[in-house]
Amino acid sequence: MTSTLSSADPNGSARRSPGRWLALAVLVLAVLLVAVDATVLGLATPYLSEDLKPSGTQLLWIGDVYSFVIAGLLVSMGSLGDRIGRKRILLLGATAFGALSVLNAYATTPELMISARALLGVAGATLMPATLALIRNLFHDPRERSLAIGVWGAASSAGMAIGPIVGGFLLERFWWGSVFLINLPVMAVLVLVGSRLLPESRNPDPGPWDLVSVLLSLVGMVGVVYAIKEAAAHGVAWDAFAAGLLGAAALYGFVRRQRTLPVPLLDMRLFRSRGFSGAVLSDLLTILGLSGLVFFLSQYLQLVQERPPLEAGLAELPAAVGAVAAGLIAGRAARRFSVRAVVSGGLATVGLALAALTVVDQTTGYPLLGTALLVVGFGAGISFTVTADVILTAVPEEQAGAASAVSETAYELGTALGIALLGSVVTGVYRDFTGPVGTPEAAHESLGGAVEAAGHLPASTATALLDAARQSFVDGLGLAAGAGAAVLLATAVAAWFLLREQELDGGTADHPRRPPAKDGAR
Repeated sequence: MTSTLSSADPNGSARRSPGRWLALAVLVLAVLLVAVDATVLGLATPYLSEDLKPSGTQLLWIGDVYSFVIAGLLVSMGSLGDRIGRKRILLLGATAFGALSVLNAYATTPELMISARALLGVAGATLMPATLALIRNLFHDPRERSLAIGVWGAASSAGMAIGPIVGGFLLERFWWGSVFLINLPVMAVLVLVGSRLLPESRNPDPGPWDLVSVLLSLVGMVGVVYAIKEAAAHGVAWDAFAAGLLGAAALYGFVRRQRTLPVPLLDMRLFRSRGFSGAVLSDLLTILGLSGLVFFLSQYLQLVQERPPLEAGLAELPAAVGAVAAGLIAGRAARRFSVRAVVSGGLATVGLALAALTVVDQTTGYPLLGTALLVVGFGAGISFTVTADVILTAVPEEQAGAASAVSETAYELGTALGIALLGSVVTGVYRDFTGPVGTPEAAHESLGGAVEAAGHLPASTATALLDAARQSFVDGLGLAAGAGAAVLLATAVAAWFLLREQELDGGTADHPRRPPAKDGAR
């Protein structure tokens, strides 16, 4: 089903199209791909480091530059999709993503790998906003749209769980570049099938794409995210402070410029909607509270409990199972109990599950871990699905790309803040452990460094070092879980007030949005 733009349907939206569910399946492929790619690099890093031999700084850039670029370009690419067509930018981005995955897989130097990851971030920034915006234009019935967003969110959660499993399987059998090459068949199917099934949609009166705004957005987000990560890893140094100051100034200039442009890249009036602002803030704080724990959980499973990569990936699967189940029932639950009850309840559930993880130690059994992850996945899945629906329905269809990009930017910023703030809790506690005489300084930098250092020490010294390092890491992890629980419970309270009277049709209980006029296709 390929639709064209027409005067009768200026957004190119095929209402009640029989192919809309097949089109959703194509969008799910894009979501799966981005989610998997976001998780496999962490597993591949040790192998990549052994082959390319990057410096410590280069290794950080290999890990971070992808998220830096995505965070800086999401709003710009979402707005570009509103202008040139969401289907077009999705297919172009998917093609570029596949080609650049090959460049990542066969990078031969750290510099080339950093450049390839940055370019992959440019392509990745086109995908998530386009998929969510196309859902808005494919599904006009509120109940169908809620289910479609639930499937979209479930695919993202499933991809993040599948990533470590697939990555662990590949790394045990092939070289590290294989984790990037798995993108190729998925992208090929997405482009070939999507070109036939996806309808085109765009803003019928888009205005110019302001390059100055694009530059300000990129510099602002990259500067702020870089400053947060650097300050967390190395303390507040002059370079991090300067980057943060430059980023803040650029973002201030971006906001000022959007208010003066006749057709802005991002309409700042969107934030006047309490539902839109409340949903975006809830997403940001939820990711902040979760990301620090999620970031260190893989290290706990592999370096503390000594699970191999594939087993560690499987151990995290209950979170995805919970999120998938939640995504499929979230819309129905929000209509039965109210938006704020479901979002607040989901966030409170996550907070309580994180609180339960404060008691973990080196020998904690899997029943507690698995149950807590299942509850975390369910609570986060039901909350994210409903807030995504609120964000999409709070804006006009022609601004769906920009609104989706704001939602994704909140995720990226929340991830950076969470890893920086909660990560600094874990790192701060960990570095203070007292090891045996002769403990190398590198062992105090990270648990991975301690494990590597232990391999070069006598058996008794190595055992004492690992016991002290692992216990200190677990102590820090427990504190981070407690801090994350506090953030989630506070966010649940805030969401209860910010999302009051909000409904999934885009209106409120007292002021519902008028339904769209019926046409021949409805």
